[in-house]
Amino acid sequence: MEAVTDLPFRTVCEELGAVLTFTEFLSAEALTRGAAKAVGRMWPSLGGRKFAVQIFGREPEALARAAGMAVDVGATIVDINMGCPAKKVTAGACGSALMREPALAAGLVAAVRRAVPAAIPVTVKHRAGWDECSLNAAEFARSLVDAGAAMITVHGRTRAQGFSGSARMEPIASVRDALPREIPVVGNGDVKDAAAYLHMKKATGCDAVMIGRGAMGNPWIFRTMAALERGEPDPGAPTLAERRVVWRRHAALVFEHSLEKMRLHELRKTLAWYSRGLYGGSAFRQRSFSTNDPAAMLEMGETFFAELEAFEVAGTQLVTVPADPIAKALARRSRRDGDRTEADETCAALP
Repeated sequence: MEAVTDLPFRTVCEELGAVLTFTEFLSAEALTRGAAKAVGRMWPSLGGRKFAVQIFGREPEALARAAGMAVDVGATIVDINMGCPAKKVTAGACGSALMREPALAAGLVAAVRRAVPAAIPVTVKHRAGWDECSLNAAEFARSLVDAGAAMITVHGRTRAQGFSGSARMEPIASVRDALPREIPVVGNGDVKDAAAYLHMKKATGCDAVMIGRGAMGNPWIFRTMAALERGEPDPGAPTLAERRVVWRRHAALVFEHSLEKMRLHELRKTLAWYSRGLYGGSAFRQRSFSTNDPAAMLEMGETFFAELEAFEVAGTQLVTVPADPIAKALARRSRRDGDRTEADETCAALP
């Protein structure tokens, strides 16, 4: 995910049980012309852990060269994104737009397959189809596998849906049924808790589940999935102390690995993620825009968690009631207009 799956985020997810992480999706064209921003995002995982580099484009030569660059930095897998619904990507006939050009898509897979060593799997992520009139996931996946894809990930929405509505299980199941059993099929879309994870596995027969937005501020979901795969009970939501420890770890990784000019933005993002659903979180997120000093922002985070821990010691559990959907929509509109606005969340004290 662009601007999400950087090295600090991936590391936290790996440390909490993610078995494989993917870089931000990177333009093959930008990589091959040496764009510093794109090249700088091909961060290998720490500690020698396996990782995938995800690339996108529609020119075979550029994708092949970008794949070679991914292998050079140590990628275990080269993944081709054919599922992104963003207009800036599909306007260039890349991402999910390739689902309307299956022959070209298969040719891109073949070009990348020829460009990387046989030991490096080439994989693809795509959607259910372009729209309701072209639900071609199964046929599309078969052509990609015939061209050399070793694994397919399917997001259960069409490009026309974007991220609206709900991800459907049927397209994922159709791909699983259409491919040989030795080709892993990964399900993706709307998995944010144990129930959704188990439902996707049962409803689709998929071999694994990819978590995207559901891990933002909730890397413990990988701990849950790992426990379920071992046949153990769901360890449940993190304690307040666990949230504080993981936030500190994430912030330390930001200081260590993020560019200095991005450090403030990335720290603010971690505070927004890990304060979600906690008492006073809405007001705290607004206050985080009052400083442009990374050290001061860290201190704000420490103070926020310390105050919440004091409430716990006093024997009171404080929870937030989700903001009204209309208020949240108005807050989003205000933020687009430049205001630093959060929808109000009422608080309830539970003895």
